[in-house]
Amino acid sequence: MIIANPIFDTVFKRLMENNRVARFFVETLIDEPVESITLTPQEHTYFKSPQTIAESGLTAEELENIKLLSIIRFDFIATIRTAAGYKKVLIEIQKARNAVDLMRFRTYLAEQYKRKDIIEEDGKKLEEPLPIITIYLLGFELTETDAVAIRVNRTYCDMIARKELHLKSEFIECLTHDSYVVQIPRIEGKTRTRLEKMLSVFEQKYFVDDKGIIKMYTHPLDDEDVRCMVEILYHTGADPEQQREIEDEWWSNELLASMIGERDKRIEEQKKALEEKEQVIAGNKKALEEKEQVIAGNKKTLEEKEQVIAGNKKTLEEKEQVIAGNKKTLEDKDRLIEAMQKEIERLKGKQEESD
Repeated sequence: MIIANPIFDTVFKRLMENNRVARFFVETLIDEPVESITLTPQEHTYFKSPQTIAESGLTAEELENIKLLSIIRFDFIATIRTAAGYKKVLIEIQKARNAVDLMRFRTYLAEQYKRKDIIEEDGKKLEEPLPIITIYLLGFELTETDAVAIRVNRTYCDMIARKELHLKSEFIECLTHDSYVVQIPRIEGKTRTRLEKMLSVFEQKYFVDDKGIIKMYTHPLDDEDVRCMVEILYHTGADPEQQREIEDEWWSNELLASMIGERDKRIEEQKKALEEKEQVIAGNKKALEEKEQVIAGNKKTLEEKEQVIAGNKKTLEEKEQVIAGNKKTLEDKDRLIEAMQKEIERLKGKQEESD
């Protein structure tokens, strides 16, 4: 059967607007009976905004023709049948085609913690917080695991006794939540279980066009709820108006991807240029350090030469002192010789006078 690809927000919205499909989808994922489910009037598709522009790095002009961004969200209030009785919960489904900022998921979830349900008790209307279950449908792959569907649930543990507590606290339940994550690109179309049958509808294979809008569903339709999903997708794909909406979404996504690709290219080029500048700076720094080492070496050589000169000067002064001492000694000898000669001549003259 030819069907529209439910990875597109326009198509997925058609599925979630069908109460039977929404109930089957949630019930099959969380693996608990859903007695009733209601889509709250708070379905969100995130359009361009100043924050979006700032986060994407694109200008307002670049985003002008983009209708849809990467996340669509649906909120349901469901009544679940558990072993302990009935429990009303808030189901939040977020679907993202491309890898997005984790903070955006957290921001949307934080909004739900503010939500309250109106109940009647003794003829009075009261507000009470609802426990939350989140379902994330990812159009991209997580690198850490190849598991198609992942459940993240909570357990209570007595930290002193080191044992699991088999109980539920309303206070704790409203402050924490279970999560379910589906990696759509990893769905292989296996139909061994009811969950796999439901997920097979989202398999990203067997496309009959080059845009991935229309595909062939080839698996047996032996489950009535899966058949209901497939029939909705069939009529969506066959509806010309719906096809135009999907085409618009495809073009918007392509334009956004192209712009983000150009932005990433610019960022990469700027990063490369910055790395080259850093390499030049590092090279200049190294050359400067080498020059400083040469200067330090020359300074050391100069100091050593000055020390040699100072040593030679000292030696010369010592030699000059020796020479001066020798000169004085010589002068003393000359005076002594001269005095001796004079004494000899005096004695000689005196001898002559005696003769």
